[in-house]
Amino acid sequence: MLGPLGHVGAGLAYLATQGRRQASDAVTATQLAWPSDTHLPPGLSLKWLGTAGFRLAYQGVVVWIDPYVTRVPLADVLLRRVVPSSAAEVAKHVDRADAVLVGHTHFDHAMDVPTIARATGAMTYGSASLATLMRLHGLAAQATVVEAHRSYEIGPFRVRFVPSVHSKLVLGLAIQDAGELTCEHVEDLTPSAYRCGQVWGLAIEVAGITLYHQGSADLLEDEIRDRHVDVFLCGIAGRRFTPRYIERICAALGPAMIVPTHYDDFFRPYDAPSRMSFNVNLTGFAEEVHRATREVPICALTVGQEIRG
Repeated sequence: MLGPLGHVGAGLAYLATQGRRQASDAVTATQLAWPSDTHLPPGLSLKWLGTAGFRLAYQGVVVWIDPYVTRVPLADVLLRRVVPSSAAEVAKHVDRADAVLVGHTHFDHAMDVPTIARATGAMTYGSASLATLMRLHGLAAQATVVEAHRSYEIGPFRVRFVPSVHSKLVLGLAIQDAGELTCEHVEDLTPSAYRCGQVWGLAIEVAGITLYHQGSADLLEDEIRDRHVDVFLCGIAGRRFTPRYIERICAALGPAMIVPTHYDDFFRPYDAPSRMSFNVNLTGFAEEVHRATREVPICALTVGQEIRG
């Protein structure tokens, strides 16, 4: 496990070899592409939006997880500019929604949720910080503050929220933008105002299988009650700040398949050619999975790709 100076050094080393690392990760993504002979249950579809976002649909019910399509430029994040959610981008990429599940309320997970809820009438499920965000947008009635491990039925979907934690992105010392979302005016919602809030892993049962979504690369082993999950939607950004993350979460979940997420550069426009995020290292992730469990396949999606059962 690296200390703060080690993390700084790793970042500088990445910058020095960025072109080669990007190329290596692009090759790895191609090699790990979802195999044509790997199928979901009939009628179930899974689409990756990039970042930690997914669309699940089954029997006419559509559930979104951490949908983020507005894509705030890095300069606006660094300069703390207020960038509103784009109704035009949401209309382009979100066809319908019955429910939106939110693992935590950083901007790249929660920013577009109120816009989607307003456009579709969907209910949203997540933390007290999510409820605060929805209230700011005049949508308090569409927010459900969830209880740990309680089962929520959304049509054919059964969803449970598993207490978790966020990786310590600030040099391994602290969670970036930690704490509850307390902003009182929409006009003050800079990217850093989207505080993390309570973090949840999501256990989703549908069509006879269990999917598990972990949008942030840390965990509380004692809270995980699902074993031998069928599809693990594994957020890999920030994992290098968490000791033995891949080893620990694979041991806890015993997944039959791993779908890596949150490794694309989410500061780029949604429709721009995809690039890898800073120092996420998809190639290294594949090697870590291989060391932790040689038998589990990794099935990678491209941004916007949908798999249908």
